[in-house]
Amino acid sequence: MKNEKFQGHAAVLVANVIFGLAVPMSSFLLVPASADGKAWLGPLGYIATRCFFAAIIFWIIQFFLPKEKVERKDLWTIILGGVMGFAVSQTFTAWSLYYANPVYFSFVGALCPIAVMLGAWMTLGERITGVKTVGVIIGLAGALLMVYMSATGQSTDGINNLLGLGFALLSLLTWVIYLLITRKVSAKYSSVTQMKWTFLSSAIVMVPLTLVMEGPEQQMLYTSACTWQAAGATAFVVLLATVLGYFMIPYALQRINATTVSTYTNLQPVVASVVAFSIGQAMLTWDKPVAGVLVLLSAYLVTLEPKAKK
Repeated sequence: MKNEKFQGHAAVLVANVIFGLAVPMSSFLLVPASADGKAWLGPLGYIATRCFFAAIIFWIIQFFLPKEKVERKDLWTIILGGVMGFAVSQTFTAWSLYYANPVYFSFVGALCPIAVMLGAWMTLGERITGVKTVGVIIGLAGALLMVYMSATGQSTDGINNLLGLGFALLSLLTWVIYLLITRKVSAKYSSVTQMKWTFLSSAIVMVPLTLVMEGPEQQMLYTSACTWQAAGATAFVVLLATVLGYFMIPYALQRINATTVSTYTNLQPVVASVVAFSIGQAMLTWDKPVAGVLVLLSAYLVTLEPKAKK
């Protein structure tokens, strides 16, 4: 029993470190190295790459596993949720990482528990406790600090931080819609079954859209100019952040409770920030630690479960 719990904690720890590292990796692929240079991938090309290769990998994995029949109505729910939760949400993510510094982006992502809680309150009538209300207020304070610093031009380590924050919020909202849409279906089918349809449907949408709107010429990753660093960052994002992470979270949920798993998500902005500061993707200014503390504290308060009455 103890060994299984240890495995669960180890799995969710590794997964969230990977997700945190994926933020500066993605920023490296999306943001031009210089003012007159080109990025390795356009925002749409970045998502199309992840969808296409992840779809291939999950369908190959499914080939070696027992086949799982999906009801037609559930299949459409998975496809709709997949397009919303990956193709749409991650496109907003790519645009956010293009315009904003990765530290701000990771802090907005840490507001996910608040957005999920509010979404469940509005659609499912779930009760919000006093402690969680305080968490919402603290989280909003952290978000408003980032908006203020961006709007007044005091945070300059990004092409347009305010616009990037807007895209990050849209990414967060569409991700919450995805979670609400697929809430019941996700409990009926395995992760591999859901992911193979999610990424296939997203790839069918994103690959043609990328070719039309950005064109192959904007995807330097697929030219002779590609470097080992760019190829390695892409492999990390596809194989580890997109595929392995989706295996580790369900694996952890089978061994430790969901509340414990959710608290580990607070590692993502910490890892992303440390790496971004260390490699020069963002400058360490007073507002970032303050916003980070507010956002992480809010996420902790929102995920607290009320004590059962004796």
